[in-house]
Amino acid sequence: MSTPGSAAEPAPFRAAVDAMGSATVHPAIELGPIRPPQRLAPYSYAIGAEVKHADSDIVPEQSEGDAFGRLILLYDPNGDEAWNGTLRLVAYIQADLDADLASDPLLPEVAWSWLVDALESRDEPLNALGGTVTATSSVRYGDIAGPPRAHQLELRASWTPTNAALAPHVEAFSEVLAYAAGLPPAGVTELRA
Repeated sequence: MSTPGSAAEPAPFRAAVDAMGSATVHPAIELGPIRPPQRLAPYSYAIGAEVKHADSDIVPEQSEGDAFGRLILLYDPNGDEAWNGTLRLVAYIQADLDADLASDPLLPEVAWSWLVDALESRDEPLNALGGTVTATSSVRYGDIAGPPRAHQLELRASWTPTNAALAPHVEAFSEVLAYAAGLPPAGVTELRA
């Protein structure tokens, strides 16, 4: 394993990492490097994404609409047969949901379509897209902090980009996170009662 930015990194990996950093995302989403997994590929890099909250010193006990994700870049110069290439992106998104949305039987299909549509709208060729969408509901009992009922959506996906121009892939990932978090489109102000 090498440290991002080291001279030992292959040029295609370095170009892919640089491209990830050039993505333009929703203004309410904050991106930053996080520790990547160490054993999935000879080279890896990861970014974390989360929805920004209003500046406050008080952390609410029951926050609504929490959403976060991570996007991991894997690179194997020798390629990987399962990837059908040398680069692989692995995405994970988790978002809190309200009860009405969580009980919708079409939620997994809709969430998956967010990812497919976001990737297709950018006209970046890719291979081997696959993943899962899981909607869960939890009920808390007894003396435990948190809301009595909680609902979450988890999306896990991976795909193989055909080149190192990864900014559109990061933008698509961030778009899905924005949908999952219920953010209004960039440039649109939500009116609250």
